[in-house]
Amino acid sequence: MNILALDLGTSSVRGLVLDTDARPLPGALARRKVSLVVHDDGTGTLDGPGYLACLAECLDELAAGGHLRDVSLVATSAQWHSVVPVGADDAPLGPVLTWLDTRPEAPAGATGPADPADFHRRTGTWWHRCYWSVRLPWLRAHTGGRIARFVGLAEYVLGELLGRVPMSVSQASGTGLLDLRTLDWDAEACALAGSGAGELPELAPNGWRGRLRPTYAWRWPQLADVPWAGPVGDGAASNVGSGCVEPGRVAVTVGTSAAVRLVQRVPAGQAMPALPEQLWRYRVDHEHVVTGAAYSSGGNLFAWASRELRLPEGAELDAALARVPHDRGMPVNVRFGGDRPPGMAPAGSGVLGGLSFGTTAVEILAGLMRGLCDLVADDLVTLESTVDEPVEVVLGGGAVAASRWWRTTFAAALAPRPVWYGRNPEVGASGAALVAMDRLGDASRLAAIVRTDDRASPS
Repeated sequence: MNILALDLGTSSVRGLVLDTDARPLPGALARRKVSLVVHDDGTGTLDGPGYLACLAECLDELAAGGHLRDVSLVATSAQWHSVVPVGADDAPLGPVLTWLDTRPEAPAGATGPADPADFHRRTGTWWHRCYWSVRLPWLRAHTGGRIARFVGLAEYVLGELLGRVPMSVSQASGTGLLDLRTLDWDAEACALAGSGAGELPELAPNGWRGRLRPTYAWRWPQLADVPWAGPVGDGAASNVGSGCVEPGRVAVTVGTSAAVRLVQRVPAGQAMPALPEQLWRYRVDHEHVVTGAAYSSGGNLFAWASRELRLPEGAELDAALARVPHDRGMPVNVRFGGDRPPGMAPAGSGVLGGLSFGTTAVEILAGLMRGLCDLVADDLVTLESTVDEPVEVVLGGGAVAASRWWRTTFAAALAPRPVWYGRNPEVGASGAALVAMDRLGDASRLAAIVRTDDRASPS
């Protein structure tokens, strides 16, 4: 049995075929860059129909290469927090708001939850612009046309391919409207969002499966009878793909953005563990939660610096970075895209200090990369306080896969903890496949973890 894994990311959409152990098959990868619209006012949006077209091109490419012939299951890793208003015909009434969009604000006069601490405990989130409790009222005020309901990017895309689909508890937890214990929409959060009956997606039952619409089954006949599992939030999927599914192993993932997270087994209906006020908590599935902190900067920071500073590439950049000490930091604030919850810093809050006429472009890049490492190190201390055992760290994601210097700098910043490196750059896709196969318990054994200074190519 092979698994088709879809990764609905912010900077690209990918389709790849995995074996029964959720390991990518050689050559069975199709990728399309997507156009993320970013402006200084905090805009961070995607075009829904354009995104769907990119995913369809990926599937066309895999089909043409003969990679879909033995697929028996489709799994999806999808970005959290996205939302798009749709009309009665399910057509988008505007662009998709991504996690990067910092424009939404609460309506004038709104006061938020009656008990913020209890709200945080129930939903794992805050009354914050990243979540639907603030986003939905803002969208109503800024969207032309009559809104019939709200969906996330995953529900829009899969709804076009499969017919109207329910929202997985993993994706629902990223909206900030879900009660993490009862796995139902939280009444107070929905009231803050002003969401009436029928405006929110139906919640998917445990084990839900979908099938392609006839139109798409004709286009990809190899997938006509293949079941599609409910999407997993990208952060949760990355933890699973990194082999970090136990409280003693924490994942630090750097893709377009970055995050530090740990997974705990907390079945539906069971009381939640204590949650520090500065950390969020979402659902992996009906049996597990993921707790952590996230940052708006990651691989996008590296890409921005490389472009604007006209840095060397490949081996030349690696050699230049190798001459920069890992422990030499600059006064830096890497919140170029603003704060992720619970912070409220707007987009454009990035700061870089300590520059002189002798500072090189490579040293500036190194300072930015080290700045993210230090942010993660601070939040890791808080995350460790939620478990009663020492933790080790596994680095993962495409950005750290591309930079050995960044991996070793993370190891220095997170010392004395053991720090490992997951060489699979597609941890989100692999993790989503393991969740879909109900093999989360095998994740630690299957993760390809090596030393952080390993020189072998992650590809």
